[in-house]
Amino acid sequence: MNQFSKEYLVVAQNASGRNMNVPLYRFKGNQPGPKVYMQSSIHGAEVQGNVVIYHLIQLLKNIDICGEITLVPNCNPVGTNIKAGEYTLGRFDPINGTNWNRGYYFDHNLVTEFVDTVTDDESLASIKSRFRQAIKHKIDEKLTDTWGLGLAQQLNLKLQQLAFDADIVIDLHNGPVSTRHIYVPEYAKASASLFNIPHVILIPNKFAGALDEATFCHWWSLQDLLTEKRTCEVNFAVEAFTLEMGSQEVISFDEGLYDAQSIMAYLNAKGSLQKADYKPKDMTRVAVTLNNYKILYTHQGGIVDYLAKPGELIKQGELLAKVLNVDELDNSRATETIFAPCDLIPILHFPSASVLSGTQLYKCFTHYFQLT
Repeated sequence: MNQFSKEYLVVAQNASGRNMNVPLYRFKGNQPGPKVYMQSSIHGAEVQGNVVIYHLIQLLKNIDICGEITLVPNCNPVGTNIKAGEYTLGRFDPINGTNWNRGYYFDHNLVTEFVDTVTDDESLASIKSRFRQAIKHKIDEKLTDTWGLGLAQQLNLKLQQLAFDADIVIDLHNGPVSTRHIYVPEYAKASASLFNIPHVILIPNKFAGALDEATFCHWWSLQDLLTEKRTCEVNFAVEAFTLEMGSQEVISFDEGLYDAQSIMAYLNAKGSLQKADYKPKDMTRVAVTLNNYKILYTHQGGIVDYLAKPGELIKQGELLAKVLNVDELDNSRATETIFAPCDLIPILHFPSASVLSGTQLYKCFTHYFQLT
């Protein structure tokens, strides 16, 4: 059976100087296989991933694995505890204003310089090992910088140290009011159909600060440069994803089990499980490229009735929302309707009924297509 261990990682200190820890749950199999890293709740209000990890631990206790699986629930205890009344305000570092999911490290110049050290006869295993050490060494340097780092970047880099050892990285998130969707690097498009997730966003090799990008942008860039240098395709078999599993501030054990089984289906297909019968569901999956994942902003402030539900197919001209203006209740300007500018699928919408002008009202799939 698997070897199981539990330890703690210090990710921050509070104002009293006390350590803030996160648990690391590790399963190690008796057969070689990929290393998997998974974390949840980098944004404090996005708590459903903790339930998914709970179910994964229960499932992994009863099945042999290949390689190693590391699970890190509630990876941002600072964000989880930033409350204002009944709301969790854990999306940004309260001291520096930084998005908790934008402080990871990527350096294309380091990749380019590393490629110059690779000889024509060096094995992929050796290259992979040396590259990991090079990235982790750079992260070490940043963590020990004389001038220090902001809290969000400190936390991000400590987590990235763990994640960069892995062949598979999965970051569990939630939207405000959302349906399930997944961010997938374009080169790993085939893997999108291994998860039981109906909505897929294909993202290019462009770093914007998130954990999945900090993983796949390094390996994708290295693959491309070495493919060009060796004039043959190079594949390091490293994949990273952001899974969005519905709405924030709520949990569901039933939905968590569904997502855990979805992840198990992917892990089984990637050779992480022994003698397992987890398989992806036969379901319709639609995808967009990132440039066709559009944000619909409000032109005016007011109180919004969200009429289009996340995941619904909406035709151009159909009603999306209705806005109430309390300064005009006695005349025809009391309400304004918002219609779909094109055929679209709303994926998530703003959580509050009260909105300012310029608010991200909906995020939508446009020019979507079915995956095969």
